[in-house]
Amino acid sequence: MAVEAKKWDIFEHLDSDERIALFLEAVFEDGDPAVIAAAIGDVARARGMSQVAKDAGLSRENLYRALSEGGNPEFATIVKVVRAIGYDLTIVSHDAAAR
Repeated sequence: MAVEAKKWDIFEHLDSDERIALFLEAVFEDGDPAVIAAAIGDVARARGMSQVAKDAGLSRENLYRALSEGGNPEFATIVKVVRAIGYDLTIVSHDAAAR
């Protein structure tokens, strides 16, 4: 019997607010700016890139470009997109996070 391999796709797992929040929390804990931008792009695609772009006040093309591999988006773009997908960025001290 042949086993068919299926490519793993993050979009299949970004199907609830809870899963999206856990995904973003893990990515932000990692701290790699490129990984963070890519993850925000994954969530934006899962939520619908056209609607996210509209809600963020950006063109869909610019949003795809900013969040693509090697895109290097401005911080203002990240903030707009995070808000458009329904989240806020919050600062927590390392000490508070450890409690």
